[in-house]
Amino acid sequence: MDPLISRRALNRATLDRQHLLRRTDRSVIEVVERLGGLQAQTPHTWYTGLWNRVAGFRPADAADLLLSRELVRIALQRSTIHLVSARDCLAMRPLLQVVTERLTRSTFVRRLTGVDLDELAAAGRALLAERPMTFAELGRALAERWPGNDPHALSQCVRWLVPLVQVPPRGLWGRSGPIAHADAESWLGFEAPPMTPAELVRRYLAAFGPASVQDAQAWSGLTRLGEVVETMDLVRFRDDAGRTLYDLPDAPRPGEDVPAPPRLMYDFDNLFIGYADRSRTITGTGAAAIGGFMGTNVMPRLILVDGDTCGDWTLTRAKGVSTLNLHQWEPIKAMEEVEAEGRRLLEFLAPGDRHEISVLDGPSKS
Repeated sequence: MDPLISRRALNRATLDRQHLLRRTDRSVIEVVERLGGLQAQTPHTWYTGLWNRVAGFRPADAADLLLSRELVRIALQRSTIHLVSARDCLAMRPLLQVVTERLTRSTFVRRLTGVDLDELAAAGRALLAERPMTFAELGRALAERWPGNDPHALSQCVRWLVPLVQVPPRGLWGRSGPIAHADAESWLGFEAPPMTPAELVRRYLAAFGPASVQDAQAWSGLTRLGEVVETMDLVRFRDDAGRTLYDLPDAPRPGEDVPAPPRLMYDFDNLFIGYADRSRTITGTGAAAIGGFMGTNVMPRLILVDGDTCGDWTLTRAKGVSTLNLHQWEPIKAMEEVEAEGRRLLEFLAPGDRHEISVLDGPSKS
């Protein structure tokens, strides 16, 4: 029988691999690749995800890499926008394209009439080679060639057929801009061999393991990964519910007594989204508090204490004062440590403001 691994041991293994037990001195690109990317459909909140993990992190450390095209934001896992390295962008996209294809075929392809998809992809590439375009601009231009077709459906089919990155200034710290896209290969200027399913599973386990096949599928959006796992040299465990979990043989699995410092997580952190079973970090109280957000495009920014969710946080700014609101779902014994981490977060998020911290009971409403 496979050895048992407890929920707390899973918690510590995950936090260790996510660089949440201690901040790392690794470079931003190394951390982003280690994590298999950061979910980044919001323009800026993912910067807090890097601040939580990288010692001495400054916003420019990531923004400069977006400008130099060493980091990009592109639809990958679950067809959601992720921050990845240029290498991973080109390697992961061919493998994960099928995830976007499923959504596009069911929603947009049926709206098109008389459109050859190969011709549509070529036309989209040609237009985006001239300049980055928003989906609205791209759709209007494509509708000139295929009149009578829905411009939005045309642009969304190009999103499936052509790997598109969101280009700066979108995503740059403290700046804004239109959601404009470019062809990834043209934008990056090189090609890379596609990642295999086994390589993707290995990358997932390095960042999230031990984990089940269902967990890996929930993170990636891919199916039939059980067939892939069975061909790999992995160790097996069973969790408290009897589920089979897989891991890399040499991956770190620290003991249950390793301390976990408080962390103030960003709203779409993959620590929570990257599993089918989220119980290793989200306890019963947390599951109830978060339940109201499920199925929406809004997620709370969660507070971790001793590795478990115990509250959420919001930031309000007015007249030069930034207030960090700590919403505790139940009394937090380590509140002094949470407040100390909160002060550090305020220095990161609002360095020029006066800072205040407010402790509130119950989950936030936003």
